Amino acid sequence: MPGVSVSASARWSIVALVIVLALGVALWTELGAENTEPASQRDVPSARDRRDADTPEALAGLRARAALAPCPDPGAGPGPAALRGIVLECVGDGSRVDVAEALAGRPAVVNLWAYWCGPCADELPALAEYQRRVGPAVTVLTVHQDENESAALLRLAELGVHLPTVQDGRRTIAAALRVPNVMPATVVLRADGSVAEILPRSFATADEIAAAVDPKIGVA
Repeated sequence: MPGVSVSASARWSIVALVIVLALGVALWTELGAENTEPASQRDVPSARDRRDADTPEALAGLRARAALAPCPDPGAGPGPAALRGIVLECVGDGSRVDVAEALAGRPAVVNLWAYWCGPCADELPALAEYQRRVGPAVTVLTVHQDENESAALLRLAELGVHLPTVQDGRRTIAAALRVPNVMPATVVLRADGSVAEILPRSFATADEIAAAVDPKIGVA
């Protein structure tokens, strides 16, 4: 069978096609690498609650500086059904907190935030003022939703906010309560553990918080 000759133009066409395919594979690989970045991406939940670097020894000085209030003691009853079985670290002292039990028996305001969130930083002092006004009638608990616990403590210390806080880098509370993937967000819980309202927005003042929250939980 006679050989088949290939013209110069055909050979160059084949070379160009190979180059295009190679560039396409390289671009695909690069995009794939970008899409598999770990928990540093702030819109993707982390696979762990906190960084390996955030050991008790590394956090000790930051905890002393932040001087956070202790996380709530267990209340009466089992607490919110959706949160049962979720145990997280109390940022203030490193103790373990059964979240459902800590929120049992009284109305609660659960605030979801992260250290890098600007609106969260604006809102946290207002939330602290709301807690000061309402007193023990309502439990206010903040939930830090990034694995960098050191940064959370630094942010709270800078803001002078001493609210009890749990570390939830995996965003298990938000998932359990079906909170939209925005921050800050606030969940209002009735004394029986049922969800009164989910507020995926920020608040500028304690008055705004009271107006949105108190009618939902019967606070005068």
